Amino acid sequence: MATMKDINSSRLRATLIGDVVGSRSVADRAGVHRLMNQALRDLAGQALDPPAFTVGDEFQGAFTGVGLAIDAALSLRLAVASEIDVRFGIGWGDVTMLDETAGIQDGPGWWAAREAIEWTASAQRQPGLALVRTSFRAAADTRTDVDAINAALICRDQLLGSLDDRSTRIVKALLSNRTKKDIAAAEGISPSAVSQRSGRDGLDLIVVASEYLRDVP
Repeated sequence: MATMKDINSSRLRATLIGDVVGSRSVADRAGVHRLMNQALRDLAGQALDPPAFTVGDEFQGAFTGVGLAIDAALSLRLAVASEIDVRFGIGWGDVTMLDETAGIQDGPGWWAAREAIEWTASAQRQPGLALVRTSFRAAADTRTDVDAINAALICRDQLLGSLDDRSTRIVKALLSNRTKKDIAAAEGISPSAVSQRSGRDGLDLIVVASEYLRDVP
């Protein structure tokens, strides 16, 4: 049984809140949940608190570092990209366990993630930021790299949101460390065509940017 000290303890962590874009207009919401649940389960091994649905189409999870949360968001986005559009808010700060049995948490880490996803949703309504799907906020006086991380996320989202289905599949495969030769065989195109797409659509750039972001503490 958890002690009162355990229940009330706070610690810094990266928090992730996500939801399905335009979920109210989705005809098969049960199907969306099945697909999303499978993708969420695939992220469980990376997380302190495995991402899971909370209410409606919103899901939440927590990670030891911001880079892991950013990587999880990207993995989830690409896992469902052909059928579902997802947005994210990532936070950093203390998280307090209010009820260990029920798993109820609170604290600046979650407030930061909530602020982030609300900004993401608002940004999407602006023509110049319509492709933004991820943003980051941190509790006061905890980090100095928030603006730099958001600059990278916004640029990566712009590239990702501009991809067609084939380029999305290719960048997903590249992020899984598959060779361009193997990807070409799976797509039924030449390795040269894969390389041309990678250069034209910024796929190699997305991979490199993702590697840098994954290492953010």
